[in-house]
Amino acid sequence: MSITSIEGFKSSALFMSEQLLIVLTTLPSEWEEFRVGSFAQLLLESGAACVEYSPVRSVYRWEGKVTSSKEWKLEIKSSLSSKTRLLDALNFHHPYDVPQIVYLSAETSELYAAWAAQDLPKNAGA
Repeated sequence: MSITSIEGFKSSALFMSEQLLIVLTTLPSEWEEFRVGSFAQLLLESGAACVEYSPVRSVYRWEGKVTSSKEWKLEIKSSLSSKTRLLDALNFHHPYDVPQIVYLSAETSELYAAWAAQDLPKNAGA
């Protein structure tokens, strides 16, 4: 399909709004990339559909001081039905005392939402 103008464009089922869970967290920069990848694999086994990670620098308040450190940023996408299991696994396995775990529901295409919900591990929604 080729769209050359927004005029006359009609929404199809492909573009109808569906919900998706997005979870953001960080991991220590001391972790080697293979360890971050192993952590991502654990999250995939807990219901995540996709885990993107990259190095970042964070600036934050910790114990009364402004701190800056390198970290790994993770963006985790999942179906809403996997929310509880995924967040439980993330909380249980996270190495930080006070981990950043921010999650939100976002709108996405029906096609992407269906992909995120496919091939879930057994009990992923439990």
